[in-house]
Amino acid sequence: MKLDEAKAKFIQAWGVLGTSWGISRTMAQIHALLLVSAEPLSAQEIIDTLSVSQGSANMNLRALIDWQLIEKTVKIGERKEYFSAEKDMWEITRRVMRERRKRELEPILKMLEDVKSIEFSEEDKQKLEKNELIEQKNKEIQEFKAMMEQIDSFASRAEKTLDVMIKASESKIVERFLK
Repeated sequence: MKLDEAKAKFIQAWGVLGTSWGISRTMAQIHALLLVSAEPLSAQEIIDTLSVSQGSANMNLRALIDWQLIEKTVKIGERKEYFSAEKDMWEITRRVMRERRKRELEPILKMLEDVKSIEFSEEDKQKLEKNELIEQKNKEIQEFKAMMEQIDSFASRAEKTLDVMIKASESKIVERFLK
């Protein structure tokens, strides 16, 4: 297989894989292109190589910068901006985990904290005074709270595990853990 074919195949596969990480295929393909590029590329080079629109390229480049997976560089004497990717796979993994924690795990933990303070509605309180709903509502509330506690416990453990992995260095212990 020739180099250009291998790069194209890798870029396509990375794009598909990226969708399972929660990012768009185009964003993953731009990242893949920059990963396998020996030199930083301009936005126009990315657009031409991947056949994407300028708007899509710019939006996805900004997102990759936000995720800290790529950075902008400038070549002396040129007005164009160039982009290069972080090449250390361990660092890429940590950055993706950090971003996914921020976007996915932290909001669910905040929501769980908010819903823990569940109370009876005014209508339920009036019916409860008449002893109409006590058992049913207490059961519903207890089941809801139990489920929220399970989810909270799982999410908290996931967050602690992510913290350990993000802070860990690339050591033999971590390599074994990941296997």
